[in-house]
Amino acid sequence: MRLISAEGEQVGVVSTREAISMAEETGLDLVEISPNAVPPVAKILDWGKYKYEQQKQQQKAKSKQKVTEIKGIRLGVKIGENDLVTKLKNAEKFILKEDKVKFQLRFRGREIVHKDLGKKLLDNVADRLSEIADVEQVPSFAGREMTMVVAPKKKK
Repeated sequence: MRLISAEGEQVGVVSTREAISMAEETGLDLVEISPNAVPPVAKILDWGKYKYEQQKQQQKAKSKQKVTEIKGIRLGVKIGENDLVTKLKNAEKFILKEDKVKFQLRFRGREIVHKDLGKKLLDNVADRLSEIADVEQVPSFAGREMTMVVAPKKKK
C-alpha cells in the first residue's frame, strides 16, 4: 500500500504490516484513504482528531444553509376584501422572510360547484403578490381544496 506520513509526506509503497508498525511507533492510527486505488492509499493520523475536524466542517456547512419553511394561509371562496388584504399582508411578511407560502382555498358545501371562482381568487392573489413572489405551484384541485404555492423572487 502507498503510505502517507502524519506530516503529509509520501513514504512510498510499503507492506501492510510495515505500515501498521510505523503507525504504532508514532502512537497514531493507520487509516485507509483510497481503497480502490492501485496500490491502496493509507495515511497515518490521529483518528479522534480527524473525526472531530470532520464534524466541525459539517456543522459549519450546516450553519450556512437557509432552511426554507412553507407557511400556510387558508382562504374561503366568499372571503371579504378586507380579510383578503389582511391575509396578503401576512403572506408578504412570510415572503420577505424568505419563506414559501401555500394558499389553501377550501370549498364548503355547494361552493364546490364554483371552482372557477376559486381559481379566479387564487389568480388575484398571485397578481397582487407578483412584485415580490413567483408562483411555484399553479392552483391545483384536490378533494375539496385548491392549493397554490408562491416563493420569493430569486435575487440576481
